[in-house]
Amino acid sequence: MFKVHAIPPQRLPELLRRMPKAELHLHIEGTLEPEMMFALAQRNGVALPYANVQALRAAYDFHNLQSFLDLYYAGASVLCTAQDFYDLAWAYLERAQAEGVVRAELFFDPQTHTARGVPMAAVFDGLGRACADARTRLGLSAELILCFLRHLSQEDALATLEAALPWRAHFIGVGLDSSELGHPPEKFTEVFARARALGLHVVAHAGEEGPPAYIWGALDALKAERIDHGVQAWHDLVLMQHLADEQVPLTVCPLSNLKLCVFERLADHTLARMLDAGLCVSLHSDDPAYFGGYLLENYHQTFAALHLDARHAYRLAANSLRASFAPEPDKQRWMHALKQVFADMSEQD
Repeated sequence: MFKVHAIPPQRLPELLRRMPKAELHLHIEGTLEPEMMFALAQRNGVALPYANVQALRAAYDFHNLQSFLDLYYAGASVLCTAQDFYDLAWAYLERAQAEGVVRAELFFDPQTHTARGVPMAAVFDGLGRACADARTRLGLSAELILCFLRHLSQEDALATLEAALPWRAHFIGVGLDSSELGHPPEKFTEVFARARALGLHVVAHAGEEGPPAYIWGALDALKAERIDHGVQAWHDLVLMQHLADEQVPLTVCPLSNLKLCVFERLADHTLARMLDAGLCVSLHSDDPAYFGGYLLENYHQTFAALHLDARHAYRLAANSLRASFAPEPDKQRWMHALKQVFADMSEQD
């Protein structure tokens, strides 16, 4: 067991920035900043229902998940070409690398784009090239996870998976996102079985706004290897024990939860209690352009609100690295680097 020595609170921001970490719950379409949205709209001749960047930012006052999704899908309309997708992903990857991210597993929603007539090839070409360039130019390990929109049918998801297979080498897994309430995981049992048969990793959003039963469904029906969000698990003690015993990774997004009113205050968030209960919780940014914070900002605000310290920082970073789908040698290398950062900062005190 690695022993984390005390690090003064004033040095915590430096520690949070320097420590290697993985971003496992990040929707690449959710990194579309208003400035880029307007630039791409102009490039592609897309009319936006906002006069300027300031008006668009004023619209980021969500009341729940659905009100956010309405704006999210409107924003995605400016993504039309492979270059658009490349520019979007590259902007995020550069920022992530500067914040200490060594592994990024990017969610993307092909149905959002193909429904508008955007070719599947454009999505994969742009995102795939950005991930490849991140590896060679930034030293950042980046992969793609194809997500199905749960408010659409399983038949649509199956058709999307089959249409994506010519680019099978470009994505490592599938996920499930979009409107949770009223769309339980069991709705997608067949498509997830097909994905597993293809050797793809499987993850699923569950227990954000939906009940603990949705987490059980994601585990039992979909065989999800990771649960995205999962904060409602707190209301089911049997589920909490199961998640702790099995060390099922939960990719938690505190600022997203706050913005979408899952919690009234960040200080009310269950992250610390879930860590104390022995769950494999890690911290991520979800849709940072819309929710007011990329990964490092999620760390800073959450640590301040919940009074977390260096021991929590180590556990969250280590959990994120271990929960990634990266090759084992990469995980070991990053874990060694993580321990070295903590050792170096301890020696300086």
